Amino acid sequence: MKSRQQQQRRPANNSDLLRYAGLGTQIFVSLGIAVFAGYKADQWLDIAIPLFVWLLPFVVLAAMIYKLVKETSKKKKNEQKV
Repeated sequence: MKSRQQQQRRPANNSDLLRYAGLGTQIFVSLGIAVFAGYKADQWLDIAIPLFVWLLPFVVLAAMIYKLVKETSKKKKNEQKV
């Protein structure tokens, strides 16, 4: 038989799993859009080297890492208050 703590802990773990799976999907889609936008910007500006194809995904990745650190540190602060 499972204790109450194990039963209560399980939904929280599923919630965390869904949150991070959603964040991973968001990163993947954001990088795809950034690469596509960079490709189109390079075509439109007729640049010989793929500058925006490299620059835009890098900026998006940096922003997503910042967001991830901000969200996880907020969670730790909320857990310490409880």
